Amino acid sequence: MPIAAPVSRCACAIVLLVLAACGAKEPAEVDAAQQTQRLAAEQIIRVGNSSEPQTLDPHRAEGVPSSNIMRDLFEGLTSEAPNGDIIPGAASSWTISDDGLTYTFTLRPEARWSNGDPLTAHDFVYGLRRSLDPATLSNYTFILAPILNAAAVSQAKMPPEALGARALDDLTLELELSGPTPYFLGLLNHATSYPVHRPSVEAHGNQHTRPGNLVSNGAYQLAEWVVQSHIKLVRNPQYWDNADTTIEEVWYYAIEEESTELRRYRASELDYTYTLPYKQLPWIRENLPDELRIAPYLGSYYYGFNLTRPPFKDNLPLRRALALAIDREILTQRVTGAGEIPAYGWVPPVTGYQGQAIIGADWDQPRRNAAALEFYQQAGYSQDNPLQVQILYNTNDNHRSIAVAIAAMWKQVLGVETSLINQEWKVFLDTRVRKVETEVFRAGWIGDYNDPHAFSVLMHSESGRNDSGYANPEYDRLLAQAAQEGDLKARGRLLEQAEGILMADLPIIPIYFYVTKRVMKPWVGGFEDNIMDHHYHKDMFILAH
Repeated sequence: MPIAAPVSRCACAIVLLVLAACGAKEPAEVDAAQQTQRLAAEQIIRVGNSSEPQTLDPHRAEGVPSSNIMRDLFEGLTSEAPNGDIIPGAASSWTISDDGLTYTFTLRPEARWSNGDPLTAHDFVYGLRRSLDPATLSNYTFILAPILNAAAVSQAKMPPEALGARALDDLTLELELSGPTPYFLGLLNHATSYPVHRPSVEAHGNQHTRPGNLVSNGAYQLAEWVVQSHIKLVRNPQYWDNADTTIEEVWYYAIEEESTELRRYRASELDYTYTLPYKQLPWIRENLPDELRIAPYLGSYYYGFNLTRPPFKDNLPLRRALALAIDREILTQRVTGAGEIPAYGWVPPVTGYQGQAIIGADWDQPRRNAAALEFYQQAGYSQDNPLQVQILYNTNDNHRSIAVAIAAMWKQVLGVETSLINQEWKVFLDTRVRKVETEVFRAGWIGDYNDPHAFSVLMHSESGRNDSGYANPEYDRLLAQAAQEGDLKARGRLLEQAEGILMADLPIIPIYFYVTKRVMKPWVGGFEDNIMDHHYHKDMFILAH
């Protein structure tokens, strides 16, 4: 989920709010102080990582927990500095043609797989083709759409060899694009573009990601995987920059309940958490102020409607009624409380982009409630004939708190009778994709690169993560036109028009824009907050304590 171009418009405001609220030091100040201390003898870091990843196959994995682990295991052509800036990764350098359509990468001659095999341009070609192969069953093929013929390959309309990816020799890779793509370098550290070790994949099939089988090219390699307990990574001595890596072991713990994660952190079983329980934030601010870190995050928290079946199929008034009846100010102030921004549009604040909003975004809540009731009645419902609906969410204290609050708002304003259903992460993802049992579902999307396209592409009719089943030909047309537009301002206007259509159709309910929130032990060094919340343990260290 890369790119670290300019920070969004909200970033500075949120940072000031966070520093005022928490009394936290800026990361640069903290790291400067830490560097004067000596390193701990044992360089092991233990982190909370929310849900159990469904796979560590970079071309099939979904969700932030999997991505966190894969950033340690694999390395793309580009990488990221601790502050989020795009830097060379497996490629030491690159050139871009004058028309912006041809990228030529020079790989590092010292780059190796964890078993010692050389890492070559052929590995990247194989990885890209495999990622797009329909047999791989990736839901993220849309990420690679800028590469020439990627869409046709992913739909089996063209052979893999037609993809605009060529190994000119062992250390030179050429990628040809279908149109100018300003965020392309950032996209190349997304898991869909990672190389995979072909001999291992062909020898072990679906088991190639298990301990003992997984051959990776990142700073770490897989040592243990105990389901619903932990994943242990150890340093990869074959990694090209191993000499500059300090952390010896990284332990990721699958802990879905935030309250449990916080307890384990307080017992010093974790060095930092994945997130925090909303209800504990006041206590944390009072008792652990120096360990609390809240930062801007390029993400949208939303609810999706299943548009493939009643009651939401072909029923825009009903969708509008439920969207307007949610009091986002109350949710972000009294339920989440970490500085989240109420969202009335889909794309978070991005520099140079004017976000679009749902009808009623500039009204006060009483007026929204009145309009919601009118739309509800237009949809054929009333106090005497209430809507009965289910909210599906993945097992998580915070998601439940939000669902309970929204259900109460719908009941108070409209009389809706809501039932809540929670599922374990992997089952939840599968349920959303199948679109058979869902009505309203909890969702969140974190930008894979710092560009509005990272959000608009999700709702394309052919996107593998369009779990609402939304399809609007005009929306798709605008995205296709934007993909070919070389003028950045004109491209931005096309994406703004597309978001305007999306917010008029309302296949989703925007709720808030994220911030990250975690607690971290003072002995963790080298960690920097960034808008993407991407962190590489090769850049961190543990101080003596």
